[in-house]
Amino acid sequence: MSENKINGIMDTTLNNLRTMVDADTIIGTPLTVDGITLIPVSKVSFGLATGGSDFPNKNNAQLFGGGGGAGVSINPVAFIAISDGNVHMMPIYNELNTLDKAINMAPELMDKVKSLFKKDKNKTDME
Repeated sequence: MSENKINGIMDTTLNNLRTMVDADTIIGTPLTVDGITLIPVSKVSFGLATGGSDFPNKNNAQLFGGGGGAGVSINPVAFIAISDGNVHMMPIYNELNTLDKAINMAPELMDKVKSLFKKDKNKTDME
């Protein structure tokens, strides 16, 4: 009987984990600014633990105790920038390993993306 209870705990934990992490978490929703499409790319790590036990008692009733838990870590690692058919991968380095830092660098990121596409356009114009 306790095996079914452990399965129930595990199923509940996994279903809750699925609501936190899906494919859209890893490859984010595209955002278009000034004709440039930015797609965030993140690294997702997670852990899961489930356990339980039957307990002896004087009344021969079956007592069970158990629990489960999960944790998720999401870190932005890069942006994919697309403009006029050109695609660039822009990695976010280790010192920028939190979402807050990535958001704070958004204006600088847009300047870098624009300059990348201007360089590509200048190369094409020169050829």
